[in-house]
This record gives sequence, structure tokens and C-alpha cells, in this order.
Amino acid sequence: MDWNANRQHLLANVGKLQALSSDTVKGYLTVSGAGRKTAHLDEQTRQLISLAVAVTTRCDGCISIHANEAVKAGATREQLAEALGVAVAMNAGAALVYSTRAMEAFEDALSA
Repeated sequence: MDWNANRQHLLANVGKLQALSSDTVKGYLTVSGAGRKTAHLDEQTRQLISLAVAVTTRCDGCISIHANEAVKAGATREQLAEALGVAVAMNAGAALVYSTRAMEAFEDALSA
């Protein structure tokens, strides 16, 4: 995938959506920018978290945007690798937790 072209294409399409439903995009931008106002985390950390979440939610557009923003914020490959390691651990952890739920549902079905 050409991530730079993907990002440009995505931004153009968001612009089209904004023309049709400006409040939707405005609402997203409000939520997205809320964390910046508190300034408890720096931009680099926010972008690395965003990338990790983008991986766990499988959002290619989010990956495209936040990879670019992480580079702009000065993130290193090593920092990215660490953030992605957290994403991998969380997905594995979530699968483990939800496996116990599946086991409970299966047991409930057996006893029904």
C-alpha cells in the first residue's frame, strides 16, 4: 500500500463528507482535539497511542494519518516498535479475556 497516497485520498474524502455533513466531521475534530487541551501527554505520546489503537482496531486510515503525525512529532522507530508491542499484547490479552467469556457461554449452552 502507498500510505502517503492513502492519507491524501482519505483526507480528500473526509473533505467531501464534511461538505455533506459538517457537524459529523466537526464532532470528530472536537473529540480528537480534546486531549491536546489538557496537555498531560505530549504530541509524540498521543500519536504513538493513536497508532497502537489504530492497529488494534484495524483502521488503515488511522494508521496512515497517525504514522505521519508521529513522524512529525519526532517519534523514533524504536518508540514505534514499543508502542506496537503494547498493541500486540493488548490484542492477545483481549483474546485471552474473551476466551473465558466464550468458555462461559459454551458451558451455559451445555447446561441449557
